[in-house]
Amino acid sequence: MKFEHFAINVAQPRAMSDWYEKHVGLSVVSKQASSPYMTFLADDSDTIMLEIYNNPNAPVLDFKNQHPLVLHLALVSEDPADDRDRLVAAGAEVISDDILDDGSHLVMLKDPWGLALQLCKRAKPMLK
Repeated sequence: MKFEHFAINVAQPRAMSDWYEKHVGLSVVSKQASSPYMTFLADDSDTIMLEIYNNPNAPVLDFKNQHPLVLHLALVSEDPADDRDRLVAAGAEVISDDILDDGSHLVMLKDPWGLALQLCKRAKPMLK
């Protein structure tokens, strides 16, 4: 088996989808124009998707008050410093910026809705 998608119930799925499309570079695979606004966004490998929606039958997590180590989306970044600055200009907040002993560069951010994003430039890539 392999991952198809990771799904989150959010307060503002349309605005969040627009932000991830514009600033993170995710592309729309499927997008509903009516509630629950179920949207599937693919990364540039077209092998995994993020699903965002607002379904009133389930609670929306309070991302802003969650520690980033509880839940975060990790993204491969060729230039974490540049991506960090670009995302901050688009409304993200820097949580940490670390260079590990092996030379990996990891930047933790929170998007405008409080969901944690980690930008990863691994010294030795973990995936193909």
